[in-house]
Amino acid sequence: MGWEVEIDTDKCNGDEECVNICPTGVLEMQDDKAVVVNIDECLGCESCVEACTTGAIVLTET
Repeated sequence: MGWEVEIDTDKCNGDEECVNICPTGVLEMQDDKAVVVNIDECLGCESCVEACTTGAIVLTET
């Protein structure tokens, strides 16, 4: 089992909160938006979802 992280770039405000809170470095900033760069390291902890004030991140178990 793994995780899928989807980021709605239209909703992302670029505040980097999700990037900074992720304990395993799944996300990084590119062009002022958060993007998934290391999905295999996702723990499914939902820290990024909780940190996102705009609701741009959806975490789904695969």
